Amino acid sequence: MWPLLQRVDGLRMPDGWMRQATVPAHLVRRHSAVLILLADGSHGPDVLLTARAATLRSHAGQPAFPGGATDPGEDAVMTALREGQEETGLEPASVLPAGLLPELFLPPSGNLVRPVLAHWHTPGAVSAVDPAETAAVARVPVTELADPANRGTVVSPNGERIGPAFAVAGMTVWGFTGGLVDLVLRLGGWEVPWDRRRRLAPSTLT
Repeated sequence: MWPLLQRVDGLRMPDGWMRQATVPAHLVRRHSAVLILLADGSHGPDVLLTARAATLRSHAGQPAFPGGATDPGEDAVMTALREGQEETGLEPASVLPAGLLPELFLPPSGNLVRPVLAHWHTPGAVSAVDPAETAAVARVPVTELADPANRGTVVSPNGERIGPAFAVAGMTVWGFTGGLVDLVLRLGGWEVPWDRRRRLAPSTLT
């Protein structure tokens, strides 16, 4: 298991794209969790990503980690594993949760998201379970995500911010998910120097 998964709890967020913040309770409209699932692939560690269905009302067609809203009685780990199974068909028993990253607040939606880092110790076949929710599922090698040739920054569609983006697996990973990928690369010691001035054109967004 990689050092990142052995020292998750208590990690301090580095300066960068993703920032931890204290959020007044009245601004939080829902709690959610996402599953950052690392596995031993044929090219070293890889991470499980999905592409959301183009027909969804929010974030349609965008790459994402498996995840969603926390149901009553669930904790973040339970939510992340349930959503992972519902979206990709992964077997929860094959996953070893390693710890929780600090909650991250998404102001536009009022969503407070808890990232769950986990080790997929016995990987199995995965695919889009419900095409109405998930368009595609991919295991993306960390080496591809860290490759400077696949990295850049992109301006969000509303033009308000610039964030990291990754052109991998036939999709452009950006937004909240791109920020989390960037964070994982930094925390895991996998980041290599890349050109932050390089822009990915908005036309590449899916």
